[in-house]
Amino acid sequence: MADQAFVTLATNDGYARGAMVLGKSLRNHKTSKKLVALIGPQMSEPCQAVLKRIYDEVKVVDVLDSGDVAHLAMMKRPDLGVTFTKLHCWTLTHYSKCVFMDADTLVLSNIDELFEREELSAAPDPGWPDCFNSGVFVFRPSLETYGKLLQYCTEHGSFDGGDQGVLNGFFSNWATADISKHLPFIYNLSSIAIYTYLPAFKQFGGNAKVVHFLGKTKPWSYTYDTKSKQFKGSMNEASAHPTFLLNWWTLFSSAVVPMLQEQYGDQPFHSGCVEDESSTSLAEATEPQMSSEERKKKWEQGQADYMGMDSFDNIKRKLDTFLK
Repeated sequence: MADQAFVTLATNDGYARGAMVLGKSLRNHKTSKKLVALIGPQMSEPCQAVLKRIYDEVKVVDVLDSGDVAHLAMMKRPDLGVTFTKLHCWTLTHYSKCVFMDADTLVLSNIDELFEREELSAAPDPGWPDCFNSGVFVFRPSLETYGKLLQYCTEHGSFDGGDQGVLNGFFSNWATADISKHLPFIYNLSSIAIYTYLPAFKQFGGNAKVVHFLGKTKPWSYTYDTKSKQFKGSMNEASAHPTFLLNWWTLFSSAVVPMLQEQYGDQPFHSGCVEDESSTSLAEATEPQMSSEERKKKWEQGQADYMGMDSFDNIKRKLDTFLK
């Protein structure tokens, strides 16, 4: 339907790369919906130009613009700047229904069926399943809802300092009111959560429709060797699943980089793609050595490095040493 759209937000050039890959993945899986990118005013011209080639609509949003109603709200809550920017998606009232997707998500199959859901439909957050993760959600644009959300922001703030805290506070009955608004986890599969319940990932991971690269290290932060299809340097195995990261980079290097090169022309820019024999394969890549205190903390947070340091074989080897 022409009045339904997938919406994302990219505040800078890094997230723009994420949005480009997301848009391409939606197109590759033959979505029939419109694609909309909300972008920050500081985004470079080449990145804006590429987004305009992938998305049907690219709209600059800026909470610092005094003509914007969010500006007044932000004066009271400057800590929620990026959150206010994300809430702009409710102002897209020329669409009847939308699915918001963070720029660090990747679509693995057609997900147009999400438009059969109602506001606010979202998947549980792996850290606290009675909260939804705001990386993927179904919503209905409405200036009334937008106004109420801004008001909620100024009065209550955010319990986690970001948009997820605000949205969970505002749509506070999500956990209990209507199970049909609980999206299956396969629509927002957290790349971190894979390692907290590995057997479930092995059982159901093949059905994943959307992967979400949560955590500080984003796919575009890595350096990728296009020849050997390997990653350069060390990587945190808990932050991304090798297969999904490879999917992201395959799409970025083949479909997005040529468009960026065209836009940058003679200007130098770093795509993150290299041809270097010294690359480290994902299987070999390990996390930098951490202190036992840091490692303990990771375990307590459910972020054990099951593929490396904390693998079954390594733990068994250590136990065998103690038992001798």
